[in-house]
Amino acid sequence: MAVLQMQKLYICALKSNRKQILEDLQRRGLVQIEASGEEDPLFQRMDTAPMRTGYEKRARTAEDALKVLDQYAPEKRGMLDSLNGKTEISLADYEKNVKQQEQSLSIASHILALQKKLTESRAQQSRLLASRESLVPWMRLDLPLDARGTKTTAILLGALPGQWTLEQLQSALVVDAPGLEAFDLEILGSDPTQTCIFAACLRADSGQMEDALRKNGFARPSVQSSLTPSAYDEKLRKKYDESLSEEQALLSELASLSTERGRLRFLSDYYTMRADKYRVLGQLLQSRHVFFITGYIPKQNAARLKSHLEDAYCCTAELEDIPADESAPVLLRNNGFSAPTEGVVTSYGLPHKGEIDPTGIMAVFYYFFFGLMLSDAGYGILMTVGCFIFLKKYPRMAQGLKNMLTMFMYCGISTTFWGIMFGGYFGDVIPVVARTFFHTELTIPAVWFVPLDDPMRLLMFSFLFGIIHLFTGLAIKGFLLIRDRKYMDCLCEVGFWYMLLIGLILMLLPSDMFASMAGVTLIFPAWLNLLAKILAITGALGIVLMTGRRRKNFGLRLALGAYELYGATSWLSDVLSYSRLLALGLATGVIASVINTMGAMAGGGVIGAIAFVLIFLVGHTLNLAINLLGAYVHTNRLQYVEFFGKFYEGGGDEFHPFSADSSKYFKIKEEN
Repeated sequence: MAVLQMQKLYICALKSNRKQILEDLQRRGLVQIEASGEEDPLFQRMDTAPMRTGYEKRARTAEDALKVLDQYAPEKRGMLDSLNGKTEISLADYEKNVKQQEQSLSIASHILALQKKLTESRAQQSRLLASRESLVPWMRLDLPLDARGTKTTAILLGALPGQWTLEQLQSALVVDAPGLEAFDLEILGSDPTQTCIFAACLRADSGQMEDALRKNGFARPSVQSSLTPSAYDEKLRKKYDESLSEEQALLSELASLSTERGRLRFLSDYYTMRADKYRVLGQLLQSRHVFFITGYIPKQNAARLKSHLEDAYCCTAELEDIPADESAPVLLRNNGFSAPTEGVVTSYGLPHKGEIDPTGIMAVFYYFFFGLMLSDAGYGILMTVGCFIFLKKYPRMAQGLKNMLTMFMYCGISTTFWGIMFGGYFGDVIPVVARTFFHTELTIPAVWFVPLDDPMRLLMFSFLFGIIHLFTGLAIKGFLLIRDRKYMDCLCEVGFWYMLLIGLILMLLPSDMFASMAGVTLIFPAWLNLLAKILAITGALGIVLMTGRRRKNFGLRLALGAYELYGATSWLSDVLSYSRLLALGLATGVIASVINTMGAMAGGGVIGAIAFVLIFLVGHTLNLAINLLGAYVHTNRLQYVEFFGKFYEGGGDEFHPFSADSSKYFKIKEEN
């Protein structure tokens, strides 16, 4: 439970070592590099945009080539292979692949060229098919498609819109070209959209005949050839077959290149990292011979990195503690139990300067409340075993996913504990199965009590756990004030509230209202009742009189104190918020019991067993999913609103080291 202490790192090195130093820092991922100071005539920032753009373009080329391979030669992968995480490579293999980058880039370019040829080949096939389709109505014609007739006769080949009969055509020509003395018409093909015709007439009458036909929408064929339709169709068919063969050859070549995926993935990562390096390089001040790096580094790694840089590159590295008035980037470091819940804290806000990391304390309450809300041993065992298997089978999965599964594994352990305490094993499946299929009574008794039989008891304990949670948050606030030597603030903002709240609780416990709710009558000795009243009155007076202690106006001071005292009602609402522990716990058990009852309605026997298994699997899967989401959401809410609201603000800036995390596929194995 700690915010790692940061130091400032200053590096001054020869410009000739710039590339090696930046790549070294990038592989180690320990330094958040900041923009250096202001430019002057001697020290300028380099315009790295062209180089960065070039590397980004090369990275896109590699990515596009991988997409082509995925499209035409897909890799056989399991549904859960994405959990394998990044492939680890040694530094020697990294250097080897770097030397082969140009060859790998040519392979990527060749793959994209093959895709372009494949696209063109398929486009040609579409055009050939369309051309052959347009020839179908002309297949009866035994003349070339561009035939125009003889010296004395003219031939008109074309199509009319719609479906025509020979009589209709002849009648139209008589009306539109009455001067025609000799002509011949033949319908070659007809369908509802067009009618393909052959027309012949004297050469001298061809203009008149064509004008008459055009009045009815006549148009010459789109395909022109010196071959007959059947011969031209055969020519197109051969071209189509050749294009198909070319396509198959291209696909085979792409399939053979699928073995280059590893090189292409490395290429994408390498150029992405290079682009990131040039982005950082553009922030650095450089002269003709030297350059400067300014950044933040965790103190625990600083001395070792400083020594390494000075020994390896003969540069100057200086470390400096963060000034008191400067906020450093935040990096959390927790043990294996609490680290999985860092994401919960991060999503609320990292601690700002002067705040503590609440992850360790919060983790205890987080697992505790999550298990209490789900509270079924069957569900808890499924969660624990399932998450454990995934964590062991896929050790290189992304860190964020690994933390989430680890968190749910611990939540599963808590859920199992509370399920055993409350006697919940997939609801009441054990007595239901025993009664329905074995005609006997069998149950596993609860170690503590069954919430469905005594909900008020669970409600009282929910309020108790909530008060402990809230008081812990208030205690952390007191600790922070004492650490900063604000003793009066601690008394006024924490001590008086403890007095008031503890006094009110001690006054409530022996009351008739509490007895009716809890079913238990408590009788305190007179001195304890008096002490409760003294605590409550002292706390209330302290809050009223001391909240506005920095105000000189006594009336305003009292008004501010009275308003602060009114905030005691928010404590009541906060405590009532913990009734969700009861609500969600009961919801899980009630729905599970209903599912078991529905499964048992088919009775015993084979059919009943099959129906029970199906209803059990579907019903409990849905119940687990719904209540898992509910427990996650409401556990987060209890931390964000009730717990953090007492002492924590957040708002710190996350530590973003210059690293190779921008890579998608590979991770370099190197000691930090």
